[in-house]
Amino acid sequence: MLTHTFVHIPGIGIKTERRLWQAGVRTWDDWVLDLPKGLLPGKLGEIDGHIEASREGLRRRAPRFFGDRLPAHLQWRLFPEFRGETAYLDIETTGLSDWENEITTVALYDGKNIFYYVNGENLNRFPEDILRYAVVVTYNGKSFDIPFIERYFGIRVDCAHIDLRYVLHSLGLKGGLKGCERALGIHRGDLEGVDGYFAVLFWQEYLQRRNPRALETLLSYNIADVLSLETLMVAAYNLKLKETPFFNQLHIETPRLPENPFLPDRDIIDRVRARFARRWVPRF
Repeated sequence: MLTHTFVHIPGIGIKTERRLWQAGVRTWDDWVLDLPKGLLPGKLGEIDGHIEASREGLRRRAPRFFGDRLPAHLQWRLFPEFRGETAYLDIETTGLSDWENEITTVALYDGKNIFYYVNGENLNRFPEDILRYAVVVTYNGKSFDIPFIERYFGIRVDCAHIDLRYVLHSLGLKGGLKGCERALGIHRGDLEGVDGYFAVLFWQEYLQRRNPRALETLLSYNIADVLSLETLMVAAYNLKLKETPFFNQLHIETPRLPENPFLPDRDIIDRVRARFARRWVPRF
């Protein structure tokens, strides 16, 4: 889809891009300087230079070139060309403030392998491992995960970033990661109804009781998030592709996901749910 894209060029918006497609300029290779008068704003020679720079950016395998020029809801266009260099990322923390809390676990999935990192065990390996990837996919990571990671580790996550919150919102899908999953028919089995606050309590259960099942349930939840991100990424990509003339040519099959290496423990979930309910008993 990237070579069909013109909206990253200054002066070209969605409507102008569609007019280009309708005029037969469907890829960068179709670009010519003698286009019909009035089709494009600005100087055609300048646009020609941007297209050549785009070709070079793709040759150099530089997704940041495009990521820095595409608005957040159009970052999905990076996906197919850089899928093999993409990691799906999600963190769990002791709370929502990145100044007062810590990362408890990190899950990373690259379409083939699942990696996980635990505070007090192997979390210090994550900053080096994330550097292997050119693109990260998150849900709400621009506001939460990436700033938290950068502050916590004192690093710069210098990847192109597809935040599915913005892509899915542009499709009318809201309600957080779990709400988007439900809207697209994705179900979580024993983890249905478990959210980020449960993850905080799973970690507390693990620390207080040194119960490995609590940690395994937390990791099961964290990894379920990143596996879901690939399914959502492909679904969002295909839905956005339907807004273009290229769906039949470029659509992607739903991925077959690996098995989650951890199983949630129903007793742990029920115990945490009971703790959560007691905290919210109304007092009169």
